[in-house]
Amino acid sequence: MTREGTSPPGPGDRPGPPPTSTAATARVTTDLHGVVTSWNEGAQELLGYAPAETVGRPAALLLADGVPAGGVPEGVRPDGGQVRWNGPLRLRHRDGRVVEVPVLAHRQEGPGGPEGPSGPEESGGPEGSGGSRARWLLVTAVRGTEAVPEDIELARYAFDQSPTAIAVYDLTFRLRRINTAMRGVIGLTEDEVRGLRLPEIGGKPQSQELEDRMREAVATGAEVDARTVMRTGGEAEEHAWSAKMAPLRDAEGRLRGVCLTANDVTEESLARQRLLLLNNASLRIGTTLDVRRTARELTEVCVPHLADLAVVDLLEHLDTNSEPPPGPVTGPVPLRRAAHHSRAGKAPPQPGVPVGAVRIYPDYSPMAESLATGRSVVVATDDPVMLRWAVEDPRRTEFIERQGLRWMMAVPVLARGTTLGAAVLWRTARLGPFVPDDVLLAEEITARAAVCIDNARRFTREQSTSLALQQSLLPHHLPRANAVEIASRYLPASPHPGVGGDWFDVIPLSGARVALVVGDVVGHGIQASATMGRLRTAVRTLADVDLPPDELLTHLDDLVIRLSAEAGAEHTSGEVGATCLYAVYDPISRRCTLAAAGHPAPVVVTPDGRTFPVELPVGPPLGVGGLPFESVEFELPEGTVIALYTDGLLDGWERDPDEGRRVLGEVLARPAASLDATCGAVLSALPPGRGVPDDVALLLARTKVLDTARVATWDVPADPAEVATTRGYVTAQLRDWRLEDAIFATELVTSELVTNAIRHATPPIQLRLIHDMSLICEVSDSSTTVPHLRRARAFDEGGRGLLLVAQLTQRWGSRHNPTGKTIWAEQILQGEGDGDGAEGGAGNGAEGGGVRPVPPSGS
Repeated sequence: MTREGTSPPGPGDRPGPPPTSTAATARVTTDLHGVVTSWNEGAQELLGYAPAETVGRPAALLLADGVPAGGVPEGVRPDGGQVRWNGPLRLRHRDGRVVEVPVLAHRQEGPGGPEGPSGPEESGGPEGSGGSRARWLLVTAVRGTEAVPEDIELARYAFDQSPTAIAVYDLTFRLRRINTAMRGVIGLTEDEVRGLRLPEIGGKPQSQELEDRMREAVATGAEVDARTVMRTGGEAEEHAWSAKMAPLRDAEGRLRGVCLTANDVTEESLARQRLLLLNNASLRIGTTLDVRRTARELTEVCVPHLADLAVVDLLEHLDTNSEPPPGPVTGPVPLRRAAHHSRAGKAPPQPGVPVGAVRIYPDYSPMAESLATGRSVVVATDDPVMLRWAVEDPRRTEFIERQGLRWMMAVPVLARGTTLGAAVLWRTARLGPFVPDDVLLAEEITARAAVCIDNARRFTREQSTSLALQQSLLPHHLPRANAVEIASRYLPASPHPGVGGDWFDVIPLSGARVALVVGDVVGHGIQASATMGRLRTAVRTLADVDLPPDELLTHLDDLVIRLSAEAGAEHTSGEVGATCLYAVYDPISRRCTLAAAGHPAPVVVTPDGRTFPVELPVGPPLGVGGLPFESVEFELPEGTVIALYTDGLLDGWERDPDEGRRVLGEVLARPAASLDATCGAVLSALPPGRGVPDDVALLLARTKVLDTARVATWDVPADPAEVATTRGYVTAQLRDWRLEDAIFATELVTSELVTNAIRHATPPIQLRLIHDMSLICEVSDSSTTVPHLRRARAFDEGGRGLLLVAQLTQRWGSRHNPTGKTIWAEQILQGEGDGDGAEGGAGNGAEGGGVRPVPPSGS
């Protein structure tokens, strides 16, 4: 009741808790040497000593029984190593009587708190008023140590008002008591559920599981923990619960029941789920260097734990390999659908927007706003902005309503200061609205995915550039020649490592010969492609000089060493290294000369299907320097297939490389419609394995033999008078070949070359005409001096011969051989420049079907 004219006391008028009595606890501190440093009012009340009588003196003097033989108790000993000790102590009161009290001792480091190490009620010397040295704090209760009837009431209040939900069951697992928190959880009063079992109260499978845990606690006599996720009768949504079942015993230790406590750990569970989702994102996003695959991985990570539907839209120009502009993107934004994923499957979140389609988002849309501001935008589907955007397409509105979408969050995809697109997450009522923690999680996952998308975009751009560079450097079409039939294949490396530096080439040489080249530059990317282009150009240049294979590789080795030195001086990544195989085939002599620099030996299959083992001394890779290269020479029957390849062909082979070479030989020996079909059969039999980090270059050559009727050879005496005779031989031979149109030019060329050999060289001198796809005139002698083209002055009597040869022929040059040199000149024949002259070039000019090594000899 209240007095008239007064009002009941409000919350501010209620009396607060009684002030804390500092004398109710005896508090004493000592330093690490056991000297008392503070003594409070409670300690004085307990033992009768004033602070002045104890501070600065050893605490051991207060022990009633004196210091034990082993010293002070271990817990009180300053250097005991413990941080807490408790136990009874017999202390001597000032009046002489013995006081036995339970003491709790704590070791403290530094100041004891905001009020100093001793507190305001403690008195003592300098160490009691501050400092940062370690000390011992000893406490014992002076008052309130006896049990009182009010304690029972406190225990009842504690049970009923505990924030932890508590339920007590008897040994038949029927409910006896619940507290207020548990009543809120189940949504029923104690009277309404008393006597029921837990499955009868909850009515869910989780309820039965919890009762099983209670039975386990009773059976084992030990506490049992359980975790579950369920919606209880008193909750509107599912919550995560941590439950503990503990058996209840009476004073004699007999089981009387079981206690169940439950704590709502939803926030903890959500935090754990977010961490797991973030860890899952780190493992699942960015497994490849493919932009769309990475975008799809982002959507799959977000659904179903963070969203019911996820979409990733990227800026349209990312597909063009152009560099996106830095900073935010403003205005209506065209975005290309990169990926989408939903709980129901992979149906597009908006009708008519499949993967790869482009949609323009207006500047007021949440997607465009997130790209313009660089921040996440969260809106509900009934927001006016969303309604305005949705009604632009009735199908979009219908889709949102049909799917039950309630909330949307647009997160910008940003990486290295560049906007790449937006990730859009949708939720139904299942997950509820987005909360700030959801936004932070989505931003973190999207940020990680953005870096992976940007890496994939940059890699794709570099790979496209490297591939374009490589394709521009590789031969677009192989030259036609009577010497060999050619077919080739080139497979770029898998997307992960990037385009490599493999190359191959077919180079026509003088004397109807042909050079076959295959090489492999160490590394991948633009640098490897550029190095490959430089080496291919160098090989072609050295081949034009008609160097033997071993000498050519020596010069190429010097070039690679210089390139490596340049790369080191420019601080570019890695050293330059490469392997190469160079082979020269002569269709007239049927000889093939090879040399290798760290490259696999070719596989040679004869017309009868036998694999010829090429015992090729493989030299060191290019760039090592200081070691020689060796050539080998073989005589090949017509129709022999030579397979040159890079190591990528067998690196993808899952078995032994020797087994791979055997399979390669078997495939080459099989009849096929064409050599090109054989190439396809090889790649089918030796398919590159998944993730093979190297290119595959394959070059097949089937040897031909030039008909002996198309080659004419004369020994020329070293007499100027023989020049006219030689012209007559040439004229007659050209008429036999029906090349009357070439007689005039060929006579002049022959006269000049033979005259030069007679005047300036040493015998023996030999003239050879070769009727191939062109007409080749060769003059060989024993001199190693090479003539040079020069411009003759007006009154010079000579010096115009080679100039005349250069004017009358398509090309001319010289080459050395073991016995001297050969000067050659080549004319293009009308009607044979397209390769028609090759007809009949192979056939009856060679005898024998075996392959036999021959020693190096002259041309």
